[in-house]
Amino acid sequence: MKPKIPKKTKVSKKKITKDMKIGDLIEENPDAMETLYEVGFGCVGCPMSVHETIEQGAAVHGMTKKDVDELVKELNRRKGK
Repeated sequence: MKPKIPKKTKVSKKKITKDMKIGDLIEENPDAMETLYEVGFGCVGCPMSVHETIEQGAAVHGMTKKDVDELVKELNRRKGK
């Protein structure tokens, strides 16, 4: 079950990187949950998301380094939209 994404949120201006913890990403950019779900991150609300980076989470889900780079690029592109 997807958690509800708040309608109006203040989005961080900080650039998203593969070294960013998933929990921090969601806290600073709640709309990123949608993008993460689209690529198979069904566990963005799990306890490990507080400790895992985007790159570590991607590796657990079988993504390549190229996939991670594309994901980060997409997260930055969609940020605040």
